[in-house]
Amino acid sequence: MADWFFRHPVLGAGFFILILPFITPYTALAVMILVYGLYALGFNIMYGHVGLLSFGHSALLGGGAYACGIALVHLGLPWGACILAGTLAGTLIAFVMGALAVRTRGIYFAMVTLALSQVAYFGFYQAEPWTGGENGLRGVNLRTLGIPGLSLDFTTPAVRYTVIGLLVWGAVALLARILASPFGAAMLAVRENEARAKACGFDVRLVRLQAMTLSGAFCGLAGALLALHLSIVPIETLHYTTSGVAVMMAILGGSNTFFGPFVGAAVFLFLESVVSTRTEHWPLVVGVVFVLFILLARQGIWGTLVARLR
Repeated sequence: MADWFFRHPVLGAGFFILILPFITPYTALAVMILVYGLYALGFNIMYGHVGLLSFGHSALLGGGAYACGIALVHLGLPWGACILAGTLAGTLIAFVMGALAVRTRGIYFAMVTLALSQVAYFGFYQAEPWTGGENGLRGVNLRTLGIPGLSLDFTTPAVRYTVIGLLVWGAVALLARILASPFGAAMLAVRENEARAKACGFDVRLVRLQAMTLSGAFCGLAGALLALHLSIVPIETLHYTTSGVAVMMAILGGSNTFFGPFVGAAVFLFLESVVSTRTEHWPLVVGVVFVLFILLARQGIWGTLVARLR
Protein backbone atom coordinates (compact mmCIF):
# COMPACT_ATOMS: atom_id res chain seq x y z
CA MET A 1 0.00 0.00 0.00
CA ALA A 2 2.75 2.44 0.91
CA ASP A 3 4.58 1.71 -2.34
CA TRP A 4 1.35 2.35 -4.26
CA PHE A 5 1.06 5.74 -2.55
CA PHE A 6 4.66 6.44 -3.55
CA ARG A 7 4.09 5.62 -7.21
CA HIS A 8 0.69 7.38 -7.45
CA PRO A 9 0.86 10.38 -5.09
CA VAL A 10 -2.24 12.12 -6.42
CA LEU A 11 -4.45 9.04 -6.23
CA GLY A 12 -2.90 8.17 -2.88
CA ALA A 13 -3.67 11.64 -1.54
CA GLY A 14 -7.25 11.33 -2.76
CA PHE A 15 -7.63 7.99 -0.98
CA PHE A 16 -6.10 9.45 2.19
CA ILE A 17 -8.50 12.41 2.13
CA LEU A 18 -11.42 10.07 1.51
CA ILE A 19 -10.80 7.81 4.51
CA LEU A 20 -9.39 10.39 6.92
CA PRO A 21 -12.72 11.38 8.56
CA PHE A 22 -13.38 7.72 9.38
CA ILE A 23 -10.05 7.13 11.16
CA THR A 24 -9.94 10.33 13.23
CA PRO A 25 -11.94 10.91 16.43
CA TYR A 26 -13.75 13.95 15.04
CA THR A 27 -14.07 15.83 11.77
CA ALA A 28 -12.40 19.03 13.01
CA LEU A 29 -9.18 17.08 13.61
CA ALA A 30 -9.35 15.67 10.09
CA VAL A 31 -9.66 19.20 8.70
CA MET A 32 -6.67 20.36 10.75
CA ILE A 33 -4.62 17.43 9.44
CA LEU A 34 -5.44 18.42 5.85
CA VAL A 35 -4.60 22.09 6.42
CA TYR A 36 -1.36 21.48 8.31
CA GLY A 37 -0.46 18.67 5.92
CA LEU A 38 -0.66 21.16 3.07
CA TYR A 39 1.39 23.62 5.13
CA ALA A 40 4.08 20.99 5.76
CA LEU A 41 3.98 20.02 2.10
CA GLY A 42 4.61 23.66 1.14
CA PHE A 43 7.46 23.90 3.62
CA ASN A 44 8.97 20.71 2.24
CA ILE A 45 9.37 22.31 -1.18
CA MET A 46 12.26 24.24 0.32
CA TYR A 47 13.55 21.69 2.80
CA GLY A 48 13.02 18.38 1.03
CA HIS A 49 13.39 19.41 -2.62
CA VAL A 50 15.83 22.35 -2.53
CA GLY A 51 17.71 21.42 0.65
CA LEU A 52 17.29 24.71 2.52
CA LEU A 53 15.99 24.80 6.08
CA SER A 54 13.63 27.72 6.67
CA PHE A 55 12.48 28.96 10.07
CA GLY A 56 10.28 31.63 8.51
CA HIS A 57 7.34 29.72 7.07
CA SER A 58 5.04 30.87 9.85
CA ALA A 59 5.00 34.24 8.05
CA LEU A 60 3.67 32.52 4.93
CA LEU A 61 0.98 30.58 6.76
CA GLY A 62 0.00 33.52 8.97
CA GLY A 63 0.15 36.02 6.12
CA GLY A 64 -2.23 33.87 4.09
CA ALA A 65 -4.56 33.46 7.05
CA TYR A 66 -4.65 37.18 7.81
CA ALA A 67 -5.11 38.17 4.16
CA CYS A 68 -8.04 35.78 3.82
CA GLY A 69 -9.56 37.00 7.10
CA ILE A 70 -9.14 40.69 6.24
CA ALA A 71 -10.67 40.14 2.80
CA LEU A 72 -13.71 38.51 4.41
CA VAL A 73 -14.14 40.64 7.54
CA HIS A 74 -13.10 44.11 6.39
CA LEU A 75 -13.62 43.98 2.63
CA GLY A 76 -16.59 41.61 2.43
CA LEU A 77 -15.21 39.73 -0.57
CA PRO A 78 -16.67 36.38 -1.75
CA TRP A 79 -15.15 33.26 -0.25
CA GLY A 80 -13.28 32.35 -3.44
CA ALA A 81 -11.66 35.77 -3.60
CA CYS A 82 -10.71 35.48 0.09
CA ILE A 83 -8.92 32.19 -0.53
CA LEU A 84 -7.18 33.70 -3.55
CA ALA A 85 -6.13 36.71 -1.43
CA GLY A 86 -4.57 34.40 1.15
CA THR A 87 -2.72 32.44 -1.52
CA LEU A 88 -1.39 35.61 -3.16
CA ALA A 89 -0.35 37.05 0.20
CA GLY A 90 1.69 33.95 1.02
CA THR A 91 3.24 34.09 -2.46
CA LEU A 92 4.18 37.77 -2.14
CA ILE A 93 5.64 37.41 1.36
CA ALA A 94 7.65 34.39 0.23
CA PHE A 95 8.97 36.29 -2.78
CA VAL A 96 10.15 39.18 -0.62
CA MET A 97 11.71 36.85 1.95
CA GLY A 98 13.33 34.79 -0.77
CA ALA A 99 14.76 37.83 -2.55
CA LEU A 100 16.48 38.81 0.70
CA ALA A 101 17.55 35.33 1.80
CA VAL A 102 18.54 33.29 -1.27
CA ARG A 103 22.05 34.72 -1.27
CA THR A 104 22.70 32.74 1.91
CA ARG A 105 22.69 29.03 2.61
CA GLY A 106 22.67 26.58 5.50
CA ILE A 107 22.18 27.96 8.99
CA TYR A 108 22.48 31.51 7.66
CA PHE A 109 19.44 31.00 5.43
CA ALA A 110 17.53 29.62 8.41
CA MET A 111 18.45 32.59 10.59
CA VAL A 112 17.61 35.18 7.91
CA THR A 113 14.19 33.64 7.32
CA LEU A 114 13.60 33.51 11.07
CA ALA A 115 14.44 37.20 11.41
CA LEU A 116 12.21 38.15 8.48
CA SER A 117 9.32 36.14 9.88
CA GLN A 118 9.63 38.01 13.16
CA VAL A 119 9.46 41.28 11.23
CA ALA A 120 6.20 40.05 9.70
CA TYR A 121 4.97 38.98 13.15
CA PHE A 122 5.44 42.42 14.67
CA GLY A 123 4.10 44.11 11.55
CA PHE A 124 0.80 42.26 11.80
CA TYR A 125 0.83 42.68 15.58
CA GLN A 126 1.03 46.47 15.27
CA ALA A 127 -1.64 46.72 12.56
CA GLU A 128 -4.35 46.32 15.19
CA PRO A 129 -7.20 48.06 13.30
CA TRP A 130 -6.91 45.43 10.56
CA THR A 131 -5.54 42.37 12.38
CA GLY A 132 -6.85 42.70 15.92
CA GLY A 133 -3.33 42.87 17.32
CA GLU A 134 -2.79 40.66 20.36
CA ASN A 135 -6.36 39.33 20.27
CA GLY A 136 -6.09 38.13 16.69
CA LEU A 137 -8.56 38.70 13.87
CA ARG A 138 -12.03 37.62 14.95
CA GLY A 139 -15.29 37.25 13.08
CA VAL A 140 -13.96 35.23 10.14
CA ASN A 141 -17.34 33.55 9.93
CA LEU A 142 -18.10 31.94 6.59
CA ARG A 143 -21.54 30.41 6.95
CA THR A 144 -22.64 29.88 3.35
CA LEU A 145 -20.69 28.94 0.26
CA GLY A 146 -22.24 30.48 -2.81
CA ILE A 147 -21.64 28.26 -5.82
CA PRO A 148 -23.48 28.88 -9.12
CA GLY A 149 -26.76 27.06 -8.78
CA LEU A 150 -25.95 25.80 -5.30
CA SER A 151 -25.70 27.12 -1.74
CA LEU A 152 -23.78 25.08 0.83
CA ASP A 153 -23.87 25.40 4.61
CA PHE A 154 -20.18 25.72 5.52
CA THR A 155 -20.94 25.31 9.23
CA THR A 156 -21.85 21.66 8.58
CA PRO A 157 -18.76 19.51 9.37
CA ALA A 158 -19.25 17.23 6.38
CA VAL A 159 -19.56 20.16 3.95
CA ARG A 160 -16.58 21.93 5.46
CA TYR A 161 -14.41 18.84 5.24
CA THR A 162 -15.50 18.10 1.67
CA VAL A 163 -14.80 21.62 0.41
CA ILE A 164 -11.42 21.91 2.14
CA GLY A 165 -10.54 18.35 1.14
CA LEU A 166 -11.21 19.08 -2.54
CA LEU A 167 -9.11 22.25 -2.42
CA VAL A 168 -6.24 20.45 -0.69
CA TRP A 169 -6.42 17.55 -3.14
CA GLY A 170 -6.31 20.00 -6.07
CA ALA A 171 -3.25 21.68 -4.55
CA VAL A 172 -1.54 18.31 -4.04
CA ALA A 173 -2.24 17.34 -7.66
CA LEU A 174 -0.79 20.63 -8.88
CA LEU A 175 2.34 20.26 -6.75
CA ALA A 176 2.87 16.68 -7.94
CA ARG A 177 2.73 17.92 -11.53
CA ILE A 178 5.20 20.72 -10.80
CA LEU A 179 7.66 18.39 -9.09
CA ALA A 180 7.49 16.04 -12.09
CA SER A 181 8.36 18.93 -14.45
CA PRO A 182 11.83 20.16 -15.49
CA PHE A 183 11.60 22.75 -12.71
CA GLY A 184 11.24 19.93 -10.18
CA ALA A 185 14.37 18.35 -11.62
CA ALA A 186 16.16 21.70 -11.33
CA MET A 187 15.29 21.92 -7.62
CA LEU A 188 16.66 18.44 -7.01
CA ALA A 189 19.81 19.28 -8.95
CA VAL A 190 20.40 22.32 -6.73
CA ARG A 191 19.80 20.22 -3.63
CA GLU A 192 22.13 17.38 -4.63
CA ASN A 193 25.07 19.35 -5.98
CA GLU A 194 24.98 23.12 -6.27
CA ALA A 195 28.31 23.38 -8.10
CA ARG A 196 27.29 20.82 -10.70
CA ALA A 197 23.92 22.54 -11.14
CA LYS A 198 25.75 25.80 -11.89
CA ALA A 199 28.00 23.99 -14.34
CA CYS A 200 24.92 22.64 -16.11
CA GLY A 201 23.67 26.17 -16.63
CA PHE A 202 21.14 26.52 -13.81
CA ASP A 203 20.78 29.89 -12.09
CA VAL A 204 20.88 28.56 -8.53
CA ARG A 205 19.64 31.75 -6.90
CA LEU A 206 16.74 32.01 -9.33
CA VAL A 207 15.75 28.38 -8.72
CA ARG A 208 15.81 29.00 -4.98
CA LEU A 209 13.73 32.16 -5.33
CA GLN A 210 11.19 30.42 -7.54
CA ALA A 211 11.00 27.51 -5.10
CA MET A 212 10.50 29.87 -2.16
CA THR A 213 7.74 31.71 -4.01
CA LEU A 214 6.05 28.44 -4.92
CA SER A 215 6.32 27.31 -1.30
CA GLY A 216 4.66 30.55 -0.22
CA ALA A 217 1.70 29.93 -2.52
CA PHE A 218 0.92 26.55 -0.96
CA CYS A 219 1.50 27.79 2.59
CA GLY A 220 -0.67 30.85 1.90
CA LEU A 221 -3.48 28.61 0.67
CA ALA A 222 -3.13 26.51 3.84
CA GLY A 223 -3.33 29.70 5.91
CA ALA A 224 -6.49 30.83 4.13
CA LEU A 225 -8.16 27.46 4.73
CA LEU A 226 -7.04 27.56 8.37
CA ALA A 227 -8.67 30.97 8.86
CA LEU A 228 -11.96 29.80 7.36
CA HIS A 229 -11.90 26.64 9.44
CA LEU A 230 -11.14 28.30 12.79
CA SER A 231 -13.23 31.45 12.15
CA ILE A 232 -10.38 33.36 13.79
CA VAL A 233 -6.76 34.16 12.99
CA PRO A 234 -4.73 34.04 16.23
CA ILE A 235 -1.51 36.05 16.30
CA GLU A 236 0.29 32.83 17.30
CA THR A 237 -0.12 31.68 13.69
CA LEU A 238 2.74 34.03 12.84
CA HIS A 239 4.95 33.00 15.77
CA TYR A 240 8.25 31.27 15.07
CA THR A 241 7.03 28.17 16.91
CA THR A 242 4.61 27.61 14.03
CA SER A 243 7.63 27.40 11.73
CA GLY A 244 9.05 24.76 14.05
CA VAL A 245 5.84 22.76 13.73
CA ALA A 246 6.32 22.55 9.95
CA VAL A 247 9.89 21.34 10.44
CA MET A 248 8.78 18.64 12.87
CA MET A 249 5.95 17.46 10.63
CA ALA A 250 8.14 17.20 7.53
CA ILE A 251 10.97 15.37 9.31
CA LEU A 252 8.60 13.14 11.30
CA GLY A 253 6.82 11.95 8.17
CA GLY A 254 9.83 11.87 5.87
CA SER A 255 11.15 14.96 4.10
CA ASN A 256 12.58 12.94 1.20
CA THR A 257 9.14 11.66 0.18
CA PHE A 258 6.23 13.47 -1.40
CA PHE A 259 3.55 12.21 0.98
CA GLY A 260 5.67 12.18 4.15
CA PRO A 261 4.71 15.68 5.40
CA PHE A 262 1.04 14.68 5.40
CA VAL A 263 1.82 11.60 7.47
CA GLY A 264 3.91 13.70 9.84
CA ALA A 265 1.07 16.22 10.21
CA ALA A 266 -1.40 13.42 10.94
CA VAL A 267 0.82 11.83 13.60
CA PHE A 268 1.76 15.15 15.20
CA LEU A 269 -1.82 16.46 15.45
CA PHE A 270 -3.22 13.10 16.55
CA LEU A 271 -0.67 12.88 19.35
CA GLU A 272 -1.43 16.46 20.36
CA SER A 273 -5.18 15.75 20.39
CA VAL A 274 -4.89 12.57 22.44
CA VAL A 275 -2.10 13.49 24.87
CA SER A 276 -3.31 17.06 25.58
CA THR A 277 -6.52 15.66 27.08
CA ARG A 278 -4.44 13.83 29.69
CA THR A 279 -1.62 16.24 30.47
CA GLU A 280 -0.68 19.84 29.79
CA HIS A 281 2.86 18.67 29.09
CA TRP A 282 1.90 17.13 25.73
CA PRO A 283 4.79 18.91 23.90
CA LEU A 284 7.21 16.84 25.99
CA VAL A 285 5.60 13.60 24.80
CA VAL A 286 5.54 14.73 21.17
CA GLY A 287 9.18 15.84 21.50
CA VAL A 288 10.24 12.42 22.81
CA VAL A 289 8.46 10.70 19.91
CA PHE A 290 10.16 13.08 17.48
CA VAL A 291 13.62 12.39 18.94
CA LEU A 292 13.04 8.62 18.84
CA PHE A 293 12.16 8.74 15.16
CA ILE A 294 15.18 10.93 14.43
CA LEU A 295 17.42 8.35 16.12
CA LEU A 296 15.74 5.14 14.95
CA ALA A 297 14.11 6.04 11.62
CA ARG A 298 16.00 8.85 9.94
CA GLN A 299 13.88 8.63 6.82
CA GLY A 300 10.77 9.43 8.82
CA ILE A 301 7.67 7.33 9.31
CA TRP A 302 6.57 7.25 5.70
CA GLY A 303 10.06 7.13 4.22
CA THR A 304 11.05 4.19 6.39
CA LEU A 305 7.83 2.32 5.60
CA VAL A 306 8.22 2.79 1.86
CA ALA A 307 11.91 1.80 1.97
CA ARG A 308 11.20 -1.41 3.89
CA LEU A 309 8.33 -2.43 1.65
CA ARG A 310 10.54 -1.91 -1.37
